[in-house]
Amino acid sequence: MGCNMCGCKKRICLIYTGGTIGMVPSPNGYTPKAGFFRRMLEEMPEMYDPDMPSWSLLEFDPLLDSSNITVREWNKIGRAIAERYRDFDGFIVLHGTDTMSYSASALSFMLENLSKPVVFTGAQIPLCQLRSDGRDNIINSILIAASDKIHEVCLYFNGKLLRGNRSTKKSSDHLEAFESPNAPHLAEAGISIRYNEAAIRPPCVGELRLQEFFDVPIGVLKVFPGIQFELFAFIMTDQLKGVVLETFGAGNIPSCQESLLPIIQKAYDNGAIITVCSQCMQGSVSLGAYATSKSLQNIGAVDGKDMTTEAAVTKLYYLFSHYTDKDAIKEKMTQNLRGEIS
Repeated sequence: MGCNMCGCKKRICLIYTGGTIGMVPSPNGYTPKAGFFRRMLEEMPEMYDPDMPSWSLLEFDPLLDSSNITVREWNKIGRAIAERYRDFDGFIVLHGTDTMSYSASALSFMLENLSKPVVFTGAQIPLCQLRSDGRDNIINSILIAASDKIHEVCLYFNGKLLRGNRSTKKSSDHLEAFESPNAPHLAEAGISIRYNEAAIRPPCVGELRLQEFFDVPIGVLKVFPGIQFELFAFIMTDQLKGVVLETFGAGNIPSCQESLLPIIQKAYDNGAIITVCSQCMQGSVSLGAYATSKSLQNIGAVDGKDMTTEAAVTKLYYLFSHYTDKDAIKEKMTQNLRGEIS
């Protein structure tokens, strides 16, 4: 690795995990190709502009479509950053868009005491295509990472910088692919890059600590009208550690069906942490505000407030990897650890 490196500039590490930005056409559709992303970067004159920070590229092997990202890859990204943390001023993670919000959320919890920028970005159109949005996403992400303004895990896309664990993918075919519906943008890139100072988290103190994730069994269950909850009873075993329940509105579930609560109660009694999130893009869960959510509160479910499902899932992975006491995990789920809750 190593391009455009000199000692007088900010040093930015680019970590390419795979994803659309560096894919090439194939008979089976777009697919990652080893070495191609590096070649595309080296052909971009902007990467050698005098105002461009020094940069270095680390390319994962194998490269992955982000649909195939797992806990193992989150740990791999975390290790790559931790091992190079002293050598660089900031990090860019090039990642596929489908699970980028999950990965950005995961890394926000995994990297304890983070005081440097980690910016996730990618593209909806590959760099090999004429209209690729990847060029602007890469350039602005690098400039943001070198700005001394950001000290957390973020996601940059189409002119907007979002907190990683507040982001969610909202479109599969628009260039504005991500939004943080319950949190303000951290920055917007127009003619200049304007930072929202009030929304940016301060740098942490202390040494960076990497908390790798255990591959614990976690499930997501989305409530819908007419759902037959009894079909899901078989997964509520004592091996299940956490459940994110996507409910209606502010945490409501159908009260006319009597099969859900015994299933949730069974999971809770078996040691699972039940976290209630809303299916709504905006707003917050408020268990007990309506009678149809009070029953969840009564059996010990955690109020996920305005956490995204992506944040709730990865926070459960983090807490089960960090703590063994169920009550401690349940308490931490309600606390704002990395800006994931308003």
